[in-house]
Parts: sequence; structure tokens; C-alpha cells
Amino acid sequence: ELKVIDEAKKILSETSEGAVSQSYSFVQAGSRTRMSSRADLARNEVVALVKRLARQQHSAALAQLASRIAAVARYGAASGEDPFAKVKGLIVDMIAKLEKQATDETTEKAYCDEQMAKTEAKKSELEEDIAKMTSKIDQAAARSAQL
Repeated sequence: ELKVIDEAKKILSETSEGAVSQSYSFVQAGSRTRMSSRADLARNEVVALVKRLARQQHSAALAQLASRIAAVARYGAASGEDPFAKVKGLIVDMIAKLEKQATDETTEKAYCDEQMAKTEAKKSELEEDIAKMTSKIDQAAARSAQL
């Protein structure tokens, strides 16, 4: 573990050597977050839409999807890749996961409904048996009272 930590420190110090000599200001940070193209606007709209949907549906899975889309859009745009291809893949994966979950829930509900129907049938059958036995007990008690 210590070896890995030392290696990570070494990599960080090597990659950030030039950053020490540069000066930074709030203007640079602000200009970086500005949208420079229609693609940036579209990416932000997609992320905002999924986040809003996650809030409306109270879905942690959709919130996670929104953060993954934001990360893919941010880093994919920086590397020059088409982030929408990855976003589409993430959405397709999420839809498949939700469909599987819905199928599983439907199967479970059908099983529960079937078991409840069997239980109700058995309960009514046993209640009929109790009624028959109670009437036999009452008849036997009446005969014994006559004797």
C-alpha cells in the first residue's frame, strides 16, 4: 500500500510541476465554465433533463446516471471523443437495467398474487370444514342433552 501511495505522489508531483509556476485567477476559472459551442449546450441540457427527472421520480439510479453523463461529457469533450456516443450507451444500459427490474417485479407480483389466491381458497375450504364440525358438535350436544 505504501509503495502505491509513493508512486501516486510521484506521479502527481511530476504532472503538476508546471502548475506551480503559473498564476491563476478567478477570471480563468470563470472562462473555463463558459459554453463554447452548441454541443456544450446540448450536453448541459441532457444532464439537466436527467437530473430533473431523477428529482421528480426520486430515483437514485437516475441521479447516478446524470452524474455519469456529466462526467462523460466533461472528460469526453476534453479528449476530443464524441461524448454523446458514450451517453447513449449509458442511457441504453440504464433502460435495459430498468426493464429487467420491472420484469423481475412483475414476475414476483404474479407469484405473490397466485400464492394469495391459493391461500384464500384454502382458507375458505378450512372455514367450511370448521362450520361442518361445529354443526356436528352442536348436534351431538343436543342428542346428549336429550338422553
